[in-house]
Amino acid sequence: MLLFLCFCSIILQAFPLGCVCEPNISCLNEEGQPVDWFIMYKLPKYKKSEVGSGVEYMYLDPSMLNWQMSPFAVNTSEGAVGRTLSQLYHRYKSNSSAYMLYNDAPPVLKYQNNYGHTKGTLLFNQFQGFWIIHSVPHFPPFPEMGFGYPSTGKLFGQTVHCTTYSYTQFKKISQQLAYVNPRAYNCSLPAAYHTDMPAMAQICGGKTPTVVPRRKLEKLESVQGQTFLSFVKSHSYVDDIYAGWVAQTLRTDLLVESWQRDNHQLPSNCSLPYHVLNIKRVCLPGNIVFSSYEDHSKWCVSLEFGAQWTCVGDLNRESAQAFRGGGLICSQNPAVYKAFHQAVDWFQSC
Repeated sequence: MLLFLCFCSIILQAFPLGCVCEPNISCLNEEGQPVDWFIMYKLPKYKKSEVGSGVEYMYLDPSMLNWQMSPFAVNTSEGAVGRTLSQLYHRYKSNSSAYMLYNDAPPVLKYQNNYGHTKGTLLFNQFQGFWIIHSVPHFPPFPEMGFGYPSTGKLFGQTVHCTTYSYTQFKKISQQLAYVNPRAYNCSLPAAYHTDMPAMAQICGGKTPTVVPRRKLEKLESVQGQTFLSFVKSHSYVDDIYAGWVAQTLRTDLLVESWQRDNHQLPSNCSLPYHVLNIKRVCLPGNIVFSSYEDHSKWCVSLEFGAQWTCVGDLNRESAQAFRGGGLICSQNPAVYKAFHQAVDWFQSC
C-alpha cells in the first residue's frame, strides 16, 4: 500500500487552497508498490514461426539479480510502466504537482527534427517524483487520452528507465532538460515551482533556454541513495556522445547498443584512449536473440567487469545524431551491469 503524506506544512503558502493529501509519487513495480528504480526492456516483435507479439518485456528492479520476463503486456496498465504513468493520468489536473511529457516524435503531432532526439516523462511534487527516460516514439499518450502504448512501438526493442528522486534532485534535472532541448508536447508547472526550476518553466512556455557550455554532467541521487550520472549534450556539441565524451569521462571501453541504420551508422571507434564498440546482437534470458537492427533501445556497458558502468539513454550512434541534443543516465549498480553485460551476444571490434 502506498504511503500517504500530507504536505500542508510544505505547500500551504504555495497552494492557498489548503492541504493536499495524496500518495507519494514514485516509480511503481509490477505489483504497484513504490520502488527506487526499474528498467524495462521490451522485446522486438518476433518473426516467422517464433512466438511474440511485440508487447512482451523483461523487467528489472532493486529486488532482482537479473532480468525477469513480465507476466504483463506493455500495452496494458497492469505492468510497472502502466502503473507508474497512471499516477500522471490520475492527477494531471492537480495544482500540487508538476509534469512534463516530451518526445521528438510525440503522439498525434507531426515529427519535427529541430528538437533534441530525446524522450521522457517527469511527474513530481514538492516532496518527490519520478523521471522516466525511454526510447519509444509516440509515447506516452496525452493525459486526456489515458494510458496506452503505440502500435508503432511493437516492432522494435525498446527500453524504459524509471528512477524516483526527491524534489531537490528535480531542480538539477530541470537544468539538464535545458541542454537536450526536449519537445514538450504536454506540460504543467504551477507558479510555485518557477523559482526553483526556471529552465523547465521556459520549456513549458514554449521557449528554448540558453545553455553554456555545450554539455553538462550532473550527479543525481535516488530517494534510496543510488548514485546516477546524467550526461546531456546540446545540439551545438557536435560529436558522438558515447565515444567523444561518456567513454572518456568514465574511463572505460564501452559496448554500445543503439538503433543503427545502414546508411548512417558510426563504426566501432578505437581512435581515442577509451574505445566504443558496437553491439550487433543481443541475447536475453530464455535464449531470446535479436539483432541490433531490430532493437530501437539505446544503452551501453563497460567492456570489462572492473568498471561496471551501465548507461541507458536516447541517442543512437548515428552521424546525424551528433547534431541533436540528448543524453544518458549511468550507474555502477552490479546487478544492472551484470544483466546488460550478459545480454551482449556479439559486438564488432575495430
